[in-house]
Amino acid sequence: MSTQRAQRVGELIQQEISALLLRGLNDPRIGFTTITGVEVTPDLHLARVYYTVIGDDAARKASAAGLKSSIPFIRQQLGKQLRMRYTPDLIFHYDTSIEYGNRIESLLRDAHSTESDD
Repeated sequence: MSTQRAQRVGELIQQEISALLLRGLNDPRIGFTTITGVEVTPDLHLARVYYTVIGDDAARKASAAGLKSSIPFIRQQLGKQLRMRYTPDLIFHYDTSIEYGNRIESLLRDAHSTESDD
């Protein structure tokens, strides 16, 4: 199986899930959630969906619970839109890369400001 196909399917899944979030799922726990990426296994049976949430830790936990409970509905909608023989299983993972990047940026800013003070 081609990894290029897995990447294309991942991009399509990301677009469809993002569109579902924009139209709004009927779960009030899902707040301001952004899908940052999707990794699909080469056999197209598993998709790891990475997301971020604007808000505090409580909002993140609530969104995680809301996304987990809406997996069957999301898979059903993906099956209708993608028209694949098998709709991949979904696993949602919180994406910490943005927080990590912000932390490094603030450390660099602090180092630069202390350097200019000297």
